[in-house]
Amino acid sequence: MDEFEKQLAREQEWEARAQQVQAKAAQAYLRLVELAERSDTGQARRVARFLASTYNGERYPFDLFELRVLDVALSDDALVCIDALRWGRADLYRLLPDGERRIAAVITNWGIDKT
Repeated sequence: MDEFEKQLAREQEWEARAQQVQAKAAQAYLRLVELAERSDTGQARRVARFLASTYNGERYPFDLFELRVLDVALSDDALVCIDALRWGRADLYRLLPDGERRIAAVITNWGIDKT
């Protein structure tokens, strides 16, 4: 296998992995959004701040140490989302129906714009 074929094989592998990660992230992101929309716990508040950071990390920074406080299932979902962000295939909120409006509502409802 020459260098061109090796590079092509790597790119195909990366593409397949990116698609798998994005599919998992869409499900994980939906679970996190639904929690932030319907709950008022400390866990949900942290999740809401995480979601805001995935929407606009510069405007809404998130301390990754907050993941240590989340339940394992929630932090696992957040890590899946981070992996999807690493691959950069799509903004996570775009993976959900009406995602941008929903994230904007989470930011407003949790008062994240005011912090």
